[in-house]
Amino acid sequence: MEDFKHEILVLGIGNLLWADEGFGVRCAEALAEAYQLPPEVLVMDGGTQGLYLLPYVQQAKRMIVFDAIDYGLEPGALRLVENDQVPRFMGVKKMSLHQTGFQEVICAAGLTGRCPDEMLLVGVQPVELEDYGGSLRPAVKARIPEAVAIAAERLRQWGVVLTPRTAHDTVDMNAAPLGMDGYEAGRPSADAACRVGDDRFLSLRETD
Repeated sequence: MEDFKHEILVLGIGNLLWADEGFGVRCAEALAEAYQLPPEVLVMDGGTQGLYLLPYVQQAKRMIVFDAIDYGLEPGALRLVENDQVPRFMGVKKMSLHQTGFQEVICAAGLTGRCPDEMLLVGVQPVELEDYGGSLRPAVKARIPEAVAIAAERLRQWGVVLTPRTAHDTVDMNAAPLGMDGYEAGRPSADAACRVGDDRFLSLRETD
């Protein structure tokens, strides 16, 4: 098994391809782009990897998770959940399989006696999910700076020294086509690409 060195895990989970589902990953990207972090802090694009994330969670003594969560709040609202409440909220009104998967990760880590001592979930109420190839909606995208600031402040409370990056010290968590700018610039128009599925099959459904 890989020898993990981190004590703090900052994890963005979700699917970049489904509109506001990408919030968690975009927050992790933004944090990594804003600050140089010491080796004991690992910032990850956890995507939808589910149980593959277990060894990373088991290694961490503290963890911050960014995600889109259906809290039943006003679209775009942020909500913070901590410690023992995190697994429960990861499973509330599941929007996708990745939430079930990550809820299982936390439970599995607990069963092995290696769950982080402290956890913080920074979640946003999504606006739109059913838009394949779509990016974050404005109300959700606007909350990224606040979510990153919350995570940065918690890291400072945990004793982490954050060094702001300069224009000459950049980092890309994902390849350029998947980064926010490249992803949004490369997206076809709604007329050129069906957002909810293959229009050949949609037309057949309409005649059924």
